[in-house]
Amino acid sequence: MRITVNRKNERIYPDPGRVITRYFDHGELKANSIINKIIGLSEVEAETSLNTILMEFAKRHRNITQIFLVNYTKMCRALGTAFDNKELSFIKKLLIGSYFTMEYSIESAALFNPSIVEHPDQNGLEDGQKRIIVSFRATGESHISSLVFRSGIIDKENNILLDPQGNYISEAEIIKGYEYSKAEFIGILREHSIHNNISSEVLDQLDDTFYYIRLKETIKRAQENQKLNLDQKKTLKEMMWLAKSHYEVVFSLDTDISERVIFPISRTESNGIEDARFVKFREDDGNILYFATYTAYDGYTILPKLLETKDFYHFKNLPLHGECTRDKNFALFPRKVNGKYAMLSRIDGVNQYIMFSDSLTVWETAQVLWEPQYNWELIKVGNCGSPIETGAGWIVISHGVGSMRKYCLGAIMLDLNDPSKVIGSLKEPLIIPNEDEREGYVPNVVYSCGSIIHGSELIIPYAISDYASSFASVNVNLLINKLLEK
Repeated sequence: MRITVNRKNERIYPDPGRVITRYFDHGELKANSIINKIIGLSEVEAETSLNTILMEFAKRHRNITQIFLVNYTKMCRALGTAFDNKELSFIKKLLIGSYFTMEYSIESAALFNPSIVEHPDQNGLEDGQKRIIVSFRATGESHISSLVFRSGIIDKENNILLDPQGNYISEAEIIKGYEYSKAEFIGILREHSIHNNISSEVLDQLDDTFYYIRLKETIKRAQENQKLNLDQKKTLKEMMWLAKSHYEVVFSLDTDISERVIFPISRTESNGIEDARFVKFREDDGNILYFATYTAYDGYTILPKLLETKDFYHFKNLPLHGECTRDKNFALFPRKVNGKYAMLSRIDGVNQYIMFSDSLTVWETAQVLWEPQYNWELIKVGNCGSPIETGAGWIVISHGVGSMRKYCLGAIMLDLNDPSKVIGSLKEPLIIPNEDEREGYVPNVVYSCGSIIHGSELIIPYAISDYASSFASVNVNLLINKLLEK
């Protein structure tokens, strides 16, 4: 008999009105035509046109004139064009910038694959309440996925009370100032079969630790001052590709968490930041960090990556490396186990694996943890977020794919001291897409990227057919007893 699951009434749908601004690249020929026409306007005509644009869009974005100015500067850099301030007025710069700006609806297609963690700030709550952060995969035009957030409270009855969304949504300030270890960077290059004479020549000019901008300058000098063959040019291009996959972003302190979006930045994720699995991680000294593993997709290949934050304002972004960083479904344990970092994965596209490492970003070995066994998971199995620690063992909410490509949620339990041992499993699914959940962008799918225990219940946020999201809960003790049932 299947265990009772309580589906919540709360349902979160994609909102096409949630728009950010993006740089609008017209190409050189069209861009020059636009610029010349605006230069030809009188100052009165330019100001009238700009005021009309501001009246329509100023209330949709925070500081729209600054956005226009930034995109004007991007246009100048892209075209190699610059205007003397005396020759071009500030009004015309803003007007030109507006023509190189577009709106992008980040969740016009879907808002799904949620993950839930405890909020860093638990002040000001009533007894029995817990403040939470829920992350979502937001998908918009051209099926590009980004990462968005909502905050809320779980009350003492385990109701989900999400906070209202902020008025604006915008990207963070991008910081390229990531500091690299030369030895680690060489190891990364070797893993990707990039390390050779030209990469050695570039790295020999750098200190044992260096910043992105220093690497960029050194590579640029090599490109300008040497006659390079095709292989050398490719090597330098790939070095920059890897370096750009490390970055940091910072959001303004005056933004609500619902107003922050992590949109694809590096080329490795140009087509999507997919399925972030957040976990509250406790370090050996008791300090708390939040990590999220996710899949970066560039339209052709996937790359597992890691986000790190303490406060959900400042995020560091790092790629994962090693022989076992293949495919998807990476989920970090919430603490070290027996002195090592532990991670779930699915490196062969079928089975669930467990990995241990001394390094948070390098994963070299893996062992099979769980293979498809039951009818509802015969095609493949995987995790639905980080393992959840209980006195009886680690609960892993899983997913299985069965006939008609139907996705169901299940659960397995791992030994507390040796999580490479499975000590229990559900023979039947925990959550199956019901008649109200079968239709969507991808039919017959329920999916989750991370759950949380509150009081006596396990709260499971889940996606509905890759379109919308909802919540369910199950009694923790009943679930444990069912998992350990012989």
